[in-house]
Amino acid sequence: MKVLLLEDEKSIRDFVRINLKREGCEVVEAASGEEALDIAESQPDIEIAILDVMLPGIDGFAVCGRLRQKFPRLGIIMLTAKSQERDKVMGLEFGADDYVVKPFSPAELLARVKALHRRLSSLPAPDEAKRLIDIHPFTLLLDERKLLKGSKEIVLTPKEFAIIKLLAENANKAISRDDILTEVWGQFFVGDLKVVDVNIRRIRQKIEEDPAHPKYVETVWGYGYLWRKETDDERD
Repeated sequence: MKVLLLEDEKSIRDFVRINLKREGCEVVEAASGEEALDIAESQPDIEIAILDVMLPGIDGFAVCGRLRQKFPRLGIIMLTAKSQERDKVMGLEFGADDYVVKPFSPAELLARVKALHRRLSSLPAPDEAKRLIDIHPFTLLLDERKLLKGSKEIVLTPKEFAIIKLLAENANKAISRDDILTEVWGQFFVGDLKVVDVNIRRIRQKIEEDPAHPKYVETVWGYGYLWRKETDDERD
């Protein structure tokens, strides 16, 4: 596999590169976030990116977010010297698939790289004509009717998928409960409007880190719901 390694400390970069190459990986190195983004843009055949968090200039979280937006199928592992839960959660929110806390053993990193590569290899082959909607950190695959967070699929019912699709197509725009009901259940549906709220609750249980304080599917009180999509500036 081809691996992008972003680490500003040369000694650590050399250490990781040597061990990856022993396993047959092709390694492309970057010492800054800016360099890593340029490399990823010019070499789209990179399968996995290993990103240090603490960097001068653009940090690893920002690099992760930009790579995830541009390359939804890219495997991303974060390297961090911090073990606090907040930093781990932040990396996952930016779209990382996994993280390794420094100091780490070569065996642990290689095991995580291999495990992530196996997961990515099991995904359907990419189709240049595939229709998708990028709602960072999620990707909605329209033809396959799947929702991915990074490389992980979130299993949805047909109605849940239809609701997310409607909200994603109108990201940052409030959609009324009546419109959701009509679009998803049809104009001749006979039933309680609360069926929309019930499905929204189920969606939040599946996609939100804290369903009681949703970050993605927001309530517009007295009206309906919207999908809050971050801008590039907000991600930085």
